[in-house]
Amino acid sequence: MTWQFSLAGLLVGVLVGMTGMGGGSLMTPILILVFGFDAKVAVGTDILHGAVFKSFGAARHRMLGTVHARLACWMLLGSAPLSLVGVEMANRVGTNDMSRLQEIVGGALILGGGGFLAKTFIHAESSDAPFHLSNRDKAAAVAIGAVGGFVVGLTSVGSGTWFGLAMLFAYPLTAAKMVGTDMFHAAVLLWVAGISHLIHGDVDTHAIAWLLVGSIPGVLIGSNLSIRVPEKPLRIGFAVVLLLSGIKLVNMPAANDVIAAALTVLALGLAVLLVRGYRRRRVRMQQVSAQQAA
Repeated sequence: MTWQFSLAGLLVGVLVGMTGMGGGSLMTPILILVFGFDAKVAVGTDILHGAVFKSFGAARHRMLGTVHARLACWMLLGSAPLSLVGVEMANRVGTNDMSRLQEIVGGALILGGGGFLAKTFIHAESSDAPFHLSNRDKAAAVAIGAVGGFVVGLTSVGSGTWFGLAMLFAYPLTAAKMVGTDMFHAAVLLWVAGISHLIHGDVDTHAIAWLLVGSIPGVLIGSNLSIRVPEKPLRIGFAVVLLLSGIKLVNMPAANDVIAAALTVLALGLAVLLVRGYRRRRVRMQQVSAQQAA
């Protein structure tokens, strides 16, 4: 398989560009459910792919000045070492019981989908004023990093969801700085965990190369589309996909029926949004035509 990986990378890249997060949460279940990867290799491949992929975004945010470097470094103090613990546990669990690791990844996806959905509806106060870290802020950053880093190393899920959600509650950063700091921290963290997975032999480098062929241009396309597509419905739909992927991986009873029903509702909701959008554009065009005629 070659072009199939690139197509998957393009899909994930577009979604990351449009929503600012979610690459790892979506790529791992795609590798498992669509391409038949075992969970251990899917996690390792996804993490190292994300390291390369997110480095482009991190460099761009750093150039734009939307990275709180001190906060990112304090989070890394907790996340980098604990991600290595997560990698080691993933390797051991995957070697002894691959289905168990798959269920763990599924549980992380369900939690990640819930977190993504929560972040869609939560709006915290932010400020453009310089934010100086207190000792309490530094301790919180290390704790957030430790918990999130372990989950990322174990499942690859959370680098773009849980850290952003935690920062939303803990720190008064603007949306731009929150995304930039999250992206910068995630890129470094994923390099640490990804190299560890590579050393353990849990990475498919052929798949990574072809994924990047699609994901890098995809994120550029998605960034342009983000200004044209309603953000909240898109995020809700993405969260539902994560939840359904998690349900499938944990082998929940009647999972196929639940997924079919949810996808039907999601498709109907998307159809309604498209019809409404078409009608609004048509009304605007008629108003413009009327003004020009007058």
